[in-house]
Amino acid sequence: MRRGFLYFGSILFLFSSSAAKAQVAFKDIDVQHYKFAIALNDANDNIKGKAEVTIKFTGNVNEPELNLVKKNSTGKGMLVSSVDENGKALKFVQDSDVVHILSPAKNNTTHTYIINYSGIPADGLIISTNKHGHRTFFGDNWPNRAHNWLPCADYPSDKATVEFIVTAPDHYQVVSNGLKIQEKKLPNHIKLTHWKENEPLAPKLMVIGVADFAIQQSGTVNGVPVYTYVFPEDKVNGFKNYAYAPDILKFYDAKIGLYDYEKLANVQSKTIYGGMENASAIFYYEESTDAGRAVEELEAHEIGHQWFGDAVTEKNWKNLWLSEGFATYMTNCYLENKYGIDTLKKREAFDRNKVIKFERRHYAPVVDTAVKGNYVQLLNANSYEKGSWTLHMLRRKIGDEAFWKGLRTYYAQYKNKNANTADLEQVMEQTSGQDLHTFFSQWIYNAGHPELSLVWSYDADKKSIGFTITQKQSNLYTFPLQLSIDGKLYTIDVKNKETIVSYASNAKPVVIVADPNVDLLAEFEVMEK
Repeated sequence: MRRGFLYFGSILFLFSSSAAKAQVAFKDIDVQHYKFAIALNDANDNIKGKAEVTIKFTGNVNEPELNLVKKNSTGKGMLVSSVDENGKALKFVQDSDVVHILSPAKNNTTHTYIINYSGIPADGLIISTNKHGHRTFFGDNWPNRAHNWLPCADYPSDKATVEFIVTAPDHYQVVSNGLKIQEKKLPNHIKLTHWKENEPLAPKLMVIGVADFAIQQSGTVNGVPVYTYVFPEDKVNGFKNYAYAPDILKFYDAKIGLYDYEKLANVQSKTIYGGMENASAIFYYEESTDAGRAVEELEAHEIGHQWFGDAVTEKNWKNLWLSEGFATYMTNCYLENKYGIDTLKKREAFDRNKVIKFERRHYAPVVDTAVKGNYVQLLNANSYEKGSWTLHMLRRKIGDEAFWKGLRTYYAQYKNKNANTADLEQVMEQTSGQDLHTFFSQWIYNAGHPELSLVWSYDADKKSIGFTITQKQSNLYTFPLQLSIDGKLYTIDVKNKETIVSYASNAKPVVIVADPNVDLLAEFEVMEK
């Protein structure tokens, strides 16, 4: 996902002001499959839903539960009319946020519940008009807004396969997760469109997009068709500017492992974010079709999420960096591969400045356990740029071969599952053969960054240059520091409050640069004694 109401690089992000409440994971419930039948119309914003939810129970559960926002005094929300199982009506209670099914389920049994409901979505399904004045419907579930319109276990650790059967006026095209397996006309100018995703997804990624679209297949990569969906008025620029996607997909396929889904659709939408990484159906902000080259960066970020965030999903929100930090660094690696190492250096330098400025305002670790409810707060420079910087430093620490092998192993091991930071650390330790406990502890679990003073002096008699390197911050870090002295590179291992080194030099140096290759997340003050 790309963030909001500011310029990040050269891309405008839209801001979400909606605060998402914390969802508590339901005990002993593991959803296996969702089948949502959604009826839309042009007369009003009311939707009718029928959800078939298949749940495997991993313990005895007295009252199975699913998240769903109830209709309230604003007139918005969903009202459940019935819950059935095997043709039998079940008693239920619907409170403000949860549907309680009053029918016990035993351990190691599987049940399929049919829930009929209707209402005007308070959020989650954005029913609006686009910039051309045409009516649109777009799912926009991050972080846990899916249950505004879908009965579900609305947290990232419960992944399930999903299908959507959408009935809507026949002038609309419908895009969703997975493959389109049916499209047929019904009486009264209504069309049914059926999409099915065979890989398990978190609810944050389960969406539909319903609009008047112009559609183009921009390529095929390793058997995966790549599509562009844009509003017809924007198709000239949209087809051109979204056309980076096949090359981006090829790069990630080669570096990380094959794409997990059966198609990739890049969709102009009404998302409140700059981009939202819905699995196999990425939604981009409305003006993105006119963003020119900036779309390449945006597409690289969102397509990177298909591996990290979608196929491999964070177990909980405090590990969001495993999604956003990864997508940010994968973007940097893609652009490095295409445009060269100087592009990577510029982006890392830019991102470093963002992290430093952010930490002056908000001093917290990347894995921030203090955020309990409003997860939008986690869309910050810690989750994105500092997470990305951690991967960059890890790559430099263990080397390119071990780094990419580690990421391929991590992806293969946790694809279609959930992972946390400890899982990543374990994989990277096994791959590299290095103990990475201190590395992850200082960069991910602790706040701050090194603030370094480098004081140097030249001794003409001894023909040597001496450095005193001081860590000014309270928490000491362990890291390699590279210095360029008149173009010659030296590496210093720093771990103490003060580190003193000296090097032979026939003349007083003219140019001294700390971290010339932009490989350390730190502040540097270089001065002559």
